[in-house]
Amino acid sequence: MSILPNHHRHHHHRAAAIGRHYRHHNHRVYAAATTPTKTRPKLEPLVINQTPLITPPKLDDPSLKSTWSHRAWVTTGCTTVLASLAASFIGSIDSHIWLEPILSGFAGYLFADLGSGVYHWGIDNYGDASTPVFGSQIEAFQGHHRWPWTITKRQFANNLHALARVVTYTVLPIDLIWHDQPVAMGFVGMASGCIMFSQQFHAWAHGTKSKLPPLVVALQDGGVLVSRSQHGDHHRPPYDNNYCIVSGVWNRVLDENKVFEALEMVVYFKFGRRPRSWSEPNSDWTEEAAAVDSPAMVN
Repeated sequence: MSILPNHHRHHHHRAAAIGRHYRHHNHRVYAAATTPTKTRPKLEPLVINQTPLITPPKLDDPSLKSTWSHRAWVTTGCTTVLASLAASFIGSIDSHIWLEPILSGFAGYLFADLGSGVYHWGIDNYGDASTPVFGSQIEAFQGHHRWPWTITKRQFANNLHALARVVTYTVLPIDLIWHDQPVAMGFVGMASGCIMFSQQFHAWAHGTKSKLPPLVVALQDGGVLVSRSQHGDHHRPPYDNNYCIVSGVWNRVLDENKVFEALEMVVYFKFGRRPRSWSEPNSDWTEEAAAVDSPAMVN
């Protein structure tokens, strides 16, 4: 017998009936409703491609100054060149021959000028900073076309150390093998010396006459070193002539006979590569003047 009051028994029977009803129909009651979840699109990171702003080096930029490493390479380069010339001189005394070593030295001087022109033409017209081995030189020469005045601000060893390193590695084995051949040593010594110092001759070709040593001006005017006016033509449109930077003696021959134009056609038809000189000069070729002039640094 139930002891619940009547109104409680009424609610109890009603709840039991609802329970039996939901159990009979297998209904489930949830306390919370589930809403569909929206899928958010996956956002890719925003990448802004920016072309780096290329600016000329400042006049006190460390990249224009010589380091002890630069000076060491120039010292070793000069040593190997002097060793070649000394071997030629001593060999000439021992063998009593003078004309052949002198002529071979002159041939080395001519070879260096021709070689500087071919090399200069190649890196001016083909490749870029990513080119194996020559990439840094290509990038440097392109920057030189835009800011040619910077070469006059480079310190001596800074300007020559790269070529001095090449001369050391190339000429030192030759000195050790053919040191007893005065004719060969005359050619090697003069050619390697002119090649190593070609960047200094190049810098002088960008100098102001009043600031250059009188001896340098005399050698330029005499055609022994590349002149300022001749090399100045190379830095004017269409930038496709006067590539030689030792004496410049080959420039007229190469330009009048269109030697480099013929080589460009061969490269184009053989490999499909157009030289830069065929395109209209852009900002990479257009010279920008120095904002401030200061005395050239030495050392």
